[in-house]
Amino acid sequence: MSIPVNRRAFMNGVLAVAGAATMSPLLAACGDGSGSKGGTNTKSGLAAALPAYQPRTSVDPDIPSVKGTAGAFTDPGYLTYPADPAKAVSGVPGQGGRYTAITPMWGTLPAPGNSYYQAVNKALGATVTVKPANGNDYATIVPTMTASRKLPDWIQLPSWWNNNFNLGKLAGTQLADLTPYLAGDKIKKYPNLAAIPTLAWQVGAWEDKIYGIPSFTSGMPLAGAVFYRADILESKGITADQVRSADDLWNLGKELTSAKAGVWAFDDLWTYLSPSWGLPPGWKVVDGKLVHKYEMPQMLEALDWHYRLAKAGFMHPDALASNNSDGNGRFYSGKVLIQGAGMGAWELTDHQNGTAANDGYRRGAFDVIAADGKSKPQMFLGAATSMLSYLNAKLSAEQIEELLAVADFLAAPYGSAEHCLVTYGVEGTHHTRKNGVPVYTEEGKKSAQPTTYRFLATPSSSVSNLGADQVTKDYTAWCARTVQHVYKPLFYGMNITLPQNLSTVAAGQSVEDAINQVKFGKKKVSHFQDAVAAWKSSGGDRLRNWYQTEVLDKQGTGQ
Repeated sequence: MSIPVNRRAFMNGVLAVAGAATMSPLLAACGDGSGSKGGTNTKSGLAAALPAYQPRTSVDPDIPSVKGTAGAFTDPGYLTYPADPAKAVSGVPGQGGRYTAITPMWGTLPAPGNSYYQAVNKALGATVTVKPANGNDYATIVPTMTASRKLPDWIQLPSWWNNNFNLGKLAGTQLADLTPYLAGDKIKKYPNLAAIPTLAWQVGAWEDKIYGIPSFTSGMPLAGAVFYRADILESKGITADQVRSADDLWNLGKELTSAKAGVWAFDDLWTYLSPSWGLPPGWKVVDGKLVHKYEMPQMLEALDWHYRLAKAGFMHPDALASNNSDGNGRFYSGKVLIQGAGMGAWELTDHQNGTAANDGYRRGAFDVIAADGKSKPQMFLGAATSMLSYLNAKLSAEQIEELLAVADFLAAPYGSAEHCLVTYGVEGTHHTRKNGVPVYTEEGKKSAQPTTYRFLATPSSSVSNLGADQVTKDYTAWCARTVQHVYKPLFYGMNITLPQNLSTVAAGQSVEDAINQVKFGKKKVSHFQDAVAAWKSSGGDRLRNWYQTEVLDKQGTGQ
């Protein structure tokens, strides 16, 4: 069964293929750091440049969006797809222009000029020739184009490769500044683009100017959660609200683990549980000074808890061995009952795979907790997207306006005629209906299902798992509770470009390796402390000074 592409499912799959571990709220691109602000956005400058947000829907959601803290809001939920989608765009957006676009693709490339491309271009009133490139080679393909200054008219540049692309330097030189067309109320000319969350536009902003057009965006971007087998735990009388602290989780792990029965409570939890100790994704201002999460006492507490967990025998042996290839298999089979995972894990395909292994399968997620069970639970926001497209700076104003009108068409909301065409192609050719749900035909699987136009622009994400309503209900209910506990971490959305000699330091690979050794019980916490001391002396302190003098003192916190 086919479903409309949603950000959770899509990003989970693409990031796994691309090898990106996380979507950091601070996107650093390499540069020499000389003579420029390094791409850094300021609070006041960005406020003037950002498009005015105006939500828009084609059909009323079955589960409305919920507003939370830090300007975040949940993605709306839909339990059906309209039988007769209505148009959301009046007229034809294009003026007959002809353009080339390059996007990454992981999988078989569609045939050039196929029937899907023809149908979409006819509706656009312009010819946008999409030329997908192998996603596995994209990080080397694009720099070759930029070095020779031969970018296409429109290009998708995933933000996890900002370093490879040197995006901070491309902005304003080879990439078009869209601020004159989109800032403030100017975006009202493109109402579907205006419905893209403000947080997403920040990801494509450099030096207080808008360059990127976001795709697959979310109003509440989180890296992931701590999931549990709801069907199994609830059959034992265990509900999510009973876990309010790290001690509660520990006790639950002890209760659930039975090595003799081949059942362990946990898989790897670190990435998604460690923020419960109050750890930020990077820096934090403590008593007026910049402190990295590596240096915080909460880091030692979190590592100590995970070290003891590994030693206690509550984690599956394959997880301790860093064997992540069959993590979902362990979860589906009930060999592991609690796992950490990205939000993309909670969708239709997961439901289908889980119920194939066990008819009663149901995924749930624990609410965000404070490790001590006393503090206010908090979770930092991640980037609202990591997929952005850019226009060539050589385009004329008229061409930019035509392509923005095309992007507005591509960003038409869920359930509209435009959304149906771009997502599924033409009914009868690329998709049919099964129980009211669009399902790709064989032709559609080859030409319409691969992500091409949707890499250029999409509507803000919605939650839709057609045929598995309970998944949508569970997910949106969890989001409605969680959105009240989110916050923007330090330097959020500032798009800071680090000098080349500090980029490797910022990655902290030696420290990250030490964390992995400790969390799996292979090394003691003192091993991590030694790694941090070495990191600080070999560049960490220089990195802090740079952030202090070049960012915090000059540009502020971004909040």
